[in-house]
Amino acid sequence: MKRLRLFVFMCIAALTASAQKANYNIIPLPKEVKADTTQQFTLKGGMGIAYDSSNTEITRTAEFLQQWVKEATGIQLQLTPEDKAAQIKLSVSAPAKSKKGARGKGQVAPMTEQQKEAYTLSVSGKGILLSATEPVGLFRAAQTLRKSLPVTKDSKGVELPFVQITDQPRFSYRGVLLDCGRHFFSVEFIKQFLDAMALHGCNQFHWHLTEDQGWRFEVKAYPDLAKKGSVREKSIIAASKYRLYDNIPYGGYYTQDDCREVVKYAAERYINVVPEIDMPGHMQSALHVFPNLGCTGGPYPVAPHWGVMREVLCGGNPETLNFLKTVFGELCDVFPSPYIHIGGDECPKERWKKCPKCQAKIKELGLTDDPKDTGEGGRGSQDGRSAENKLQTYINHEIEQFLASRGRSLIGWDEILAGGLTENAIVMSWRGTKGGIAAAKQKHRVIMSPNVYAYIDHPQLKDLSKTPRTTDSYIVSCSKMYSFEPLVPEELTKEEGDCILGVQANLWTEHVAYPEHALFQLLPRLGAMSEVQWCNPEQKDFENWKARLPQLKKLYDRMGLVYCNEVE
Repeated sequence: MKRLRLFVFMCIAALTASAQKANYNIIPLPKEVKADTTQQFTLKGGMGIAYDSSNTEITRTAEFLQQWVKEATGIQLQLTPEDKAAQIKLSVSAPAKSKKGARGKGQVAPMTEQQKEAYTLSVSGKGILLSATEPVGLFRAAQTLRKSLPVTKDSKGVELPFVQITDQPRFSYRGVLLDCGRHFFSVEFIKQFLDAMALHGCNQFHWHLTEDQGWRFEVKAYPDLAKKGSVREKSIIAASKYRLYDNIPYGGYYTQDDCREVVKYAAERYINVVPEIDMPGHMQSALHVFPNLGCTGGPYPVAPHWGVMREVLCGGNPETLNFLKTVFGELCDVFPSPYIHIGGDECPKERWKKCPKCQAKIKELGLTDDPKDTGEGGRGSQDGRSAENKLQTYINHEIEQFLASRGRSLIGWDEILAGGLTENAIVMSWRGTKGGIAAAKQKHRVIMSPNVYAYIDHPQLKDLSKTPRTTDSYIVSCSKMYSFEPLVPEELTKEEGDCILGVQANLWTEHVAYPEHALFQLLPRLGAMSEVQWCNPEQKDFENWKARLPQLKKLYDRMGLVYCNEVE
């Protein structure tokens, strides 16, 4: 009898192992999925992956695919380059030439960034074909196949229904910010963070490297900047009128080699690293090392608490621009990103109004208040288009020209509107969408990142007892984030709407000190944001998204990613 029971158990186990099925209801949802569930191809161990081994990017994607299939299912595929008989094929081919058009017969129109990421994934009786016109598209196709597979152990085979998937992202800029200024995170964790981003189709890692509370980027021209500016003597542990501190020194910074390692790791996953050096505000850690760059001469401690600091770089000191150009010069040497973020937010002008050097510079430049223009308002720029805000625009212009000489574009938070935008500035709109709309109407490129929809330092559940302590002034739930529409047709024309490059989620870390907490804040909200970034509006359905989420959570578990298990 025991033998019979064991035999029955083994038969059931074998049937269960053979019945594993793929599911194309993934996150983010592809643009078009045409499946035939009456027919299937069975993926089994030992099958080969064919690819062009002369192309290092395609080879890397083949290796990723082999790893991901093994990780999810236990199935071991073989790398078999140029094997025409292989049942899994990776193909990159040039786009078809147009028959006629403004560019002439037989010419190929330049592809948009979204088209470069386009791909098709087909499953038929012959096997699995991943195809694209650029290697990045092939990588996106491999991620789609990865997420479609069941997460199981030692599967004997996976049945994939016949399918034709055609896909490309809606927006070219799909970003996530990690603030490493308030709290320092290791390079190994940042790699894990990048893996989570790649899983969700994100392609821009906004790395916030400097803050009042810590300077995290090594500048070789100024060795003490990171060594001393990265360390605060204590950190606030209770934010109230009675400030309580832990009295424990806190520090850490990234060497330039660390940064290059992150850039390389991200690039292999088709993620661009956008570094941010926030200026002229949020600079107290730099002023600690170089007090001569402040309006009062200091001394300035590395800030031990959070908030908007009144101590900022002196706008009238010529050494300020020399300092900034040296810092941004080394930043450009390390980061190949076409975008460099200069911050520009929350820069009170209290010191500038009283500083003889700042006022002398304002007079020299002929800057005056414009009381008829109230600007964008908000924290750090309450003065509208004041002479002091225009002085900040002057500094922005100098840095923009410097970055342009290095082939880079400047991004700033929406406060850079207050004194007037520089010629080619890209605006990251965080105080709602108003700043982004204003910039788009001026034909400036825009990244939407409104706090009430995109700030994942805020709680995701109404019951705060179910979440770690964090910024709690309002809730940014998955449903709230999912509901965001970056294009505002009633506000923007088609041409103005084309200025919206994309969307970004932001993880500020005043109250997020550990990797597990950071991941808890990130997931599964990044899954909600990924459909805002990737999918067309008509595809979005929050209840349907929730129904697809359990499959993605299994992959989170397999990858060792911490996440919030409840969704609101």
